[in-house]
Amino acid sequence: MAAAPTTTPIAAGPAAPPRRAPAAGPRTTWRGHLLRLPFYLLSLTMIAPFYWMLITVFKPVTELNRQPPSFVPEHATLSNFYDPGYSPTRVNPGHLQGIFQRFQVDFGFGRFMFNSLVITVAITVGSLLIASLAAYVITKHRVPGRRLIFVLIVASMMVPWQTTLVPNYVIMRNLGWLDTYQGYIIPALAKAFVLFFLVQFLHSIPDELIQAARVDGAGEWRIWWRIVLPLLRPALAAMSIFIVLAEWNNFLWPLIIVQSDEMANIPVALARLNSYFAGAQHQGAIMAGGLLASLPSIAFFLAFQRYFTRGIVLSGLKG
Repeated sequence: MAAAPTTTPIAAGPAAPPRRAPAAGPRTTWRGHLLRLPFYLLSLTMIAPFYWMLITVFKPVTELNRQPPSFVPEHATLSNFYDPGYSPTRVNPGHLQGIFQRFQVDFGFGRFMFNSLVITVAITVGSLLIASLAAYVITKHRVPGRRLIFVLIVASMMVPWQTTLVPNYVIMRNLGWLDTYQGYIIPALAKAFVLFFLVQFLHSIPDELIQAARVDGAGEWRIWWRIVLPLLRPALAAMSIFIVLAEWNNFLWPLIIVQSDEMANIPVALARLNSYFAGAQHQGAIMAGGLLASLPSIAFFLAFQRYFTRGIVLSGLKG
């Protein structure tokens, strides 16, 4: 009778080490909260004005005149934007002009938002393209005197921009550009800080990449458009935040060159609204305009803040 075949047991490999549970993050103790208390209080000082503006927008006229004021709208309304019960031929203290009824221009307050949007987009796109092209030439081309040119451009940052108001106004007047879009846009295209930032960022891009593109037959314009600009995307996004916020809220230069309501931007329109209409009953419309002016800039910053952080970090990789 044949013996049953014997099987040799296969040696098992080393047992896998047991998985460790992920360590819990450090809990914030009462001492940590106490150390952060000054930052909490500082954040309240920035949030409180925005909250007051927000609740004022939705208060009716009767609540705007209440003393002491209420901190929550009891009868929320949208009449501060547009009040259908207002009539210019009939005086009614409970119905006043909303923000879109205050100005006798086409599209009302929407005209000022359109002006601000056109000016901000044009200045942002134009200044970034010009600065990126200049930074590419300074960092990747052996232009005679490029270091001196860069030093002069950076030195111009130490000159207060208010000193250029009168010369720029005279130039715009002689060109006939007062109260025009080009009068807004052209003087704001040259931005030394943006150029300085992009130059530092371009130092982190290897020169061999540009040389390889030249060997492949790419021209300088194509290299700038197809290689440099895509690599500069984080830095351009970071700088766009500064430019958009500055130009959207720009007040002094538009105030100087604007001569009609049709060409005013939002800050100038709000300043005129505050001077035209005084009294607590009109603060609802003024706050409604302030809310409409602040929401686009907040949304833009929240959308691009991750690019802002990345651009700031990458710009310091190489000096």
